[in-house]
Amino acid sequence: MSTILTIPKLEMSMSEGTLAEWMVESGTAVKEGDVIYTLETDKTAREIEAPASGTLIQKVADGETYPVGMEIGEIV
Repeated sequence: MSTILTIPKLEMSMSEGTLAEWMVESGTAVKEGDVIYTLETDKTAREIEAPASGTLIQKVADGETYPVGMEIGEIV
């Protein structure tokens, strides 16, 4: 079973976030709790942890801005 990764809403007024950097390459095994990317908003930067264990599949590039809720990857 896979876990879909989306841009989380970190602040009440947040409508988009910048995926500043993937910390793990696509195709790499991750454990729940591992930091997998850094998300930046207009107010903060935050390290986002893997919600599950498995293999990370990136679906978007880092350095780009995406809307809250957009699918950016998957852990399979």
